[in-house]
Amino acid sequence: MNLLPWFALKEVPGVGNLLFKRLIATFHSPEQVFAADVEDLCRVEGISRRLAGAICSHDASDQAKRNLDRACEAGVSLVPLTHPGYPRLLAEIHDPPPILQVAGQLDPDAAMVALVGSRRATSYGLQNATRLAADLAARGFAIVSGLARGIDTAAHAGALSSPGRTIAVLGCGLGTVYPPENRRLAEAIAQSGAVISEFQYDAPPEAHHFPMRNRIISGISLGTVVVEASLKSGSLITARCATDQNREVFAVPGHIHASQSAGTHRLIRDGAKLVASAADITDEFSAHVHPPTNLNATPRDLNHLTHTKNRAAAYSSKFPLDHEEISVLKVLDLYPSHIDDILQTVPMGAGRLSAVLMTLELKGMVVRSPGKLFSLKEEKT
Repeated sequence: MNLLPWFALKEVPGVGNLLFKRLIATFHSPEQVFAADVEDLCRVEGISRRLAGAICSHDASDQAKRNLDRACEAGVSLVPLTHPGYPRLLAEIHDPPPILQVAGQLDPDAAMVALVGSRRATSYGLQNATRLAADLAARGFAIVSGLARGIDTAAHAGALSSPGRTIAVLGCGLGTVYPPENRRLAEAIAQSGAVISEFQYDAPPEAHHFPMRNRIISGISLGTVVVEASLKSGSLITARCATDQNREVFAVPGHIHASQSAGTHRLIRDGAKLVASAADITDEFSAHVHPPTNLNATPRDLNHLTHTKNRAAAYSSKFPLDHEEISVLKVLDLYPSHIDDILQTVPMGAGRLSAVLMTLELKGMVVRSPGKLFSLKEEKT
């Protein structure tokens, strides 16, 4: 297939992804689009006479040729919208990328689920994302995320640990992995799944690329799971894209006082399905995958991720702690808890609890956060 006409049509001013899709639906290929006359082009919704004239007079620029050559030299696969290898779900959205650039192997028939969330994730969020991704990958789903810091990184790593397939969708070209510290992760993803982008191979990570990237993450997936997100998180854009694309939206709840979970709580309030284990997701899509025969059918509950008692025991072995301090440590984890919630669990009054928490904070075991929130201090590894 001659791909230069695809690059050429993409660069015509005024031909965005939506009009590109309409043109291909009408004329079946970019070659036939360029061969059409102005009258035929004007019959396509959204094509003005002026734009039709620009299409008819357009020749592939040197830049388009360089972009095609650069991708070919780098050894990436170029998958146009009409190719059998183009994911069917993604082709169904109203503005799919005309061409996907792919490093690795992209299975167009794979059952994919997106896991996204905050770049500034808590340990609670990271652990949930890792466990969910591992469980879903073990059940035959390919995990889709954006290779960003935080939840995205945890989702990819969790899928790889299963081991399973994962797809990273970039907000830059494949030749410019962002963030740079995830380059090795991207290489690992390409070995068992795929790293994909709609942008030219050397495109930088520009701000407006990421909302565009988000529609691909949701569009290629059966559903989108938001693991942790504040009210201003970009992950809510992905959830909104999923809703607009008539896809399922899921959200993992967090502490009611934690700003990091305010966005996920809003999603649940607005109708997203609450996720407490991988089963809450797989139940929706069981017809799309066939679980491995060696899979333990019992889903692992997200509440067991923090291993709080083991951590408290480790502190006890390092520091002289009394009974009250140990009892408080056992109810804390890496995710902040409000002092009122702690009071409901430990057998002591509010004044005494405050004193114990202060002592543990001075010993470097507990972290106090605004809003009377307390959590275990993360141990450096």
